Amino acid sequence: MLKATLRSFLAHKGRLALSALAIVLSVAFVAGSLIFSDTVTRTFDRLFASTAADVTVSPKEDLTSQIPSGVTATLPASLAARIAKVDGVAATHVDAAVTDLTVVDSRNDPVGPTTGAPTIAKNWYVTERSPVELTSGHAPQGPGEALLDADTARHKHVAIGDTLTVLARPGSFTVRVVGIATFTTTNPGAALVFLDTPTAQAELLGSPDAATSIAVDTAPGVSDAQLKQRIATELGSSAYDLKTASEQAKSDTDRLGAFLDVIKYVMLGFAGVAVLVGVFLIVNTFSMLIAQRTRELGLLRALGADRRQVRRSVLTEAMLLGVVGSTLGLAAGIGLAAALIRLMSAFGMNLKSTEMVIGWATPVAAYVVGVGVTFVAAYLPARRAAGVSPMAALTDAEVAGVGRPLKLRAVAGAIVGALGVAALAGCARATKTAPAASLLGLGVVLTLVATVIAGPLLVRPVIRVLGGAFPALFGSIGRMSQRNALRNPRRTGTTASALMVGLALVGGMSVASASMSTSFDQQIDKTLGADFVVQNSNFQPFPQEITERVRATEGVGLVVRQRFTPVAVQLPDGKLVESTAAGYDPRLDDVAHITYTQGDTTAALADGAIAMDKKFAASHDVRVGSTVPVRFPAGRHADLSVGALTDQGGSGGFGMQGGLYFGMATLQKYVPDGQDSGLYVNTAPGTSKDGLRSRLEKALDPYPQVQVRDQADYKKLVHDQIAVLLYLVYALLGLAIVIAVLGVVNTLALSVVERTREIGLLRAIGLARRQLRRMIRLESVVIAVFGAVLGLALGLVWGVCTQQVLALQGMKALEIPWGTIIAVVVGSAVVGVVAALLPALRASRMNVLAAIAHE
Repeated sequence: MLKATLRSFLAHKGRLALSALAIVLSVAFVAGSLIFSDTVTRTFDRLFASTAADVTVSPKEDLTSQIPSGVTATLPASLAARIAKVDGVAATHVDAAVTDLTVVDSRNDPVGPTTGAPTIAKNWYVTERSPVELTSGHAPQGPGEALLDADTARHKHVAIGDTLTVLARPGSFTVRVVGIATFTTTNPGAALVFLDTPTAQAELLGSPDAATSIAVDTAPGVSDAQLKQRIATELGSSAYDLKTASEQAKSDTDRLGAFLDVIKYVMLGFAGVAVLVGVFLIVNTFSMLIAQRTRELGLLRALGADRRQVRRSVLTEAMLLGVVGSTLGLAAGIGLAAALIRLMSAFGMNLKSTEMVIGWATPVAAYVVGVGVTFVAAYLPARRAAGVSPMAALTDAEVAGVGRPLKLRAVAGAIVGALGVAALAGCARATKTAPAASLLGLGVVLTLVATVIAGPLLVRPVIRVLGGAFPALFGSIGRMSQRNALRNPRRTGTTASALMVGLALVGGMSVASASMSTSFDQQIDKTLGADFVVQNSNFQPFPQEITERVRATEGVGLVVRQRFTPVAVQLPDGKLVESTAAGYDPRLDDVAHITYTQGDTTAALADGAIAMDKKFAASHDVRVGSTVPVRFPAGRHADLSVGALTDQGGSGGFGMQGGLYFGMATLQKYVPDGQDSGLYVNTAPGTSKDGLRSRLEKALDPYPQVQVRDQADYKKLVHDQIAVLLYLVYALLGLAIVIAVLGVVNTLALSVVERTREIGLLRAIGLARRQLRRMIRLESVVIAVFGAVLGLALGLVWGVCTQQVLALQGMKALEIPWGTIIAVVVGSAVVGVVAALLPALRASRMNVLAAIAHE
């Protein structure tokens, strides 16, 4: 049996190659994501471990926020002298480093990276842990001098002697580049600007006695933990945040982990789609191979092989296929990881392919995925093969029937489908986001499984409709192509399922994204009343001088400032909620349209008052007039009175939990060093909007980090952000289509082999080569369009239910992108034509007499 199995595997290696390719793609994405993330993690672990001080003293981490407030947490630099007297301290170094700034060259072009990595300005001092070393020029000496890292200097064409402008929180200032510093470790992609310590403290932090942290070196014979304890005793254990080198490195690594997780999960998403679609391809391939080997399997049974031996033989072939595919996939994954490392280098993160990390978990995961998926996919065909009777050797019966198994599919599909529909109906009727999202996920999974199970039952009614015009358009060729697709519903359904999965995904996400875009458009139209908004990307704050420039611009009428701050609110129900709150100037009603259920803008912005969303208030027993204790950064506390409740359509108001906001006077009292994050600007009477916009853009030309936007610009910004998600979905669709095309090619190729004698007879009675190719192409097209129709129907249902979940967050518009759906259907027909090219060519080149004599 082993010899027979190996010979059978080698005899069908060409037919199995396309299935192996699906395994290769699946494993490659799994292995590549693991290798890349392990390599980046190991590289940065070494970087953080080698650059962290023995003990780092930092301001106490108080409140965190996803939206920056522009406040830099500092501690007194004079602490360094106090710490230096602690027993066991070898040296102390004051750190003055900030990341919320912009650096521009003489042409006002940003010098920092555009890939999301930060621009860091800090004070220059040299220790054995410094990540850079001075390679040309000299160290900065006094105001007006700076060092720049070599990578940034090379990419931005900056040389020694050039002038840079630093746009920092206290204000902008110019420096001349007097030296270049080169990274001695991995460059994380950031741009580094070094100043001397007094200049960094004064210009970056706004105070000559401010520091962002203090680095402490231990004396010989003293451990980091011991010194940390001694410093904590001297300073007070709760006054500052103290970390040893290992703790600081772990903290830095954890912050990096969020970035790595995004990349890893995206790649694993590709792997998941490849696995899911590949399963259909493998099931179909083995089912057809077993159907074609009915006589062979029957002869094995007649010679004495029992059911278990036949089943084991088929599963052994699957295992061999899985091992080969996994091995090739692992190699491809290594290549994919190397390509990602090169891609990151192009973005400024200088990783080295020679330091690639391949942990033991990577090959284990590769073979578990590849072999496991193949085994599971081949199990049902193997069971069917074991059921071949010895008499099949004489009758040449086809294993894949359409009797009882389809009845069982109907029952199973109906049960699973009913459960899925019930889950989606529950999602549509839910009133809270969390249960609605859970029901949506359950409904998507169950309806997908139900459609896959019941797919063969839908083949005949749907394909009769889709191919109904074929006889009229193509005559007998069209009629035969339609009947070929109807001949084996199970095979057609499984082949189409691969395409269905990808198109269901893109259909659902297209509806969801179009609905989000329309909802945001409506919300912007409803809430934004300002002529222009001056804002940085990602809500990053900007220096006060930008606000002053805007106010001084000719034609500016009203300017309302917006600032953010993290807060912790103690609510009457006993819960402590950390969120982000906004502060606004008076006359907010002139630039924004806010719907109040109680109170008004005057009450909301009054000194000592706070406003919040009505749903948030109701869920925490808050009413107008309630007093809520609020904790601000730096340990400041205030008891604020709830002055107004708003109805922001479930979005929480301004996209923050609770929709918390108050007057600028209240914010400045408790966060005095905050920065503006946005300016809502109205034109003065008699000034045209176009004229004011051009003057604002000219006034802000030295500040490339801020943009002037109107309503149309805001809508475009939102659409562009949503488009990023769509690009990911389209990439997943592309992968699914590639594997689906392989499935159609495989199915048609095996079908051509299966129908060799039939094709020979058709050719013998006058069917031309071109007619034969057209028949196979039409069969492929109707299968592909069938998969597209099922997928898009499923995707539309998913998309509508997803929009119901989004409606609970205030995005109530439902938009169905009919243009995209029509394009996908037309594209699926093109996919069918492309997939049929090789099988049709092969069929047309058959020798007629040899085909008729084929066994």
